[in-house]
Amino acid sequence: MQLLEINPLVLTTDERLVALDAKMSFDDNALFRHPEWATLRDLAEEEPAEVRAGEAGLSYVKLDGDIGCLVNGAGLAMSTMDLIKLHGGEPANFLDVGGGANVQQVTEAFHMLAGDPSIRAVLVNIFGGIMRCTTIAAALVEACRSVRFAFPLVVRLEGTEAEQGCRMLAEAI
Repeated sequence: MQLLEINPLVLTTDERLVALDAKMSFDDNALFRHPEWATLRDLAEEEPAEVRAGEAGLSYVKLDGDIGCLVNGAGLAMSTMDLIKLHGGEPANFLDVGGGANVQQVTEAFHMLAGDPSIRAVLVNIFGGIMRCTTIAAALVEACRSVRFAFPLVVRLEGTEAEQGCRMLAEAI
């Protein structure tokens, strides 16, 4: 367990402590060791986009801003959000597709961003080491075929297969 919040905790007239409400959060990395924790999960208490991302194998946290982020790697995601803030923007999410995501997972990530009404622009910042830039490009092309983006996308592809990924995007325009 990562966090246990009891609020309110009351002292009754007969001197008993009673927890009237409680919230718990668990370390996702420990779930495989404790399958019984799944029965405690209340999806109604979770952000729907975070549940959707988890089902797709993506790391996602909804934030209050209006600039969507799609990045590979937690460090690059944090740096990208810092840069957005440095230049006066507010990130709308933390969305890390990681290094092993496939086209289907990344396409789902783009669909999630396209469905968020708070987003007015998206910054795709990929530094491919394990992640291939061609995977990101193929997913973006696929997403553009199936959804209408109501905002501009700014795409940076560097690293593994970056030239091919950029070519794929240029040919799809």
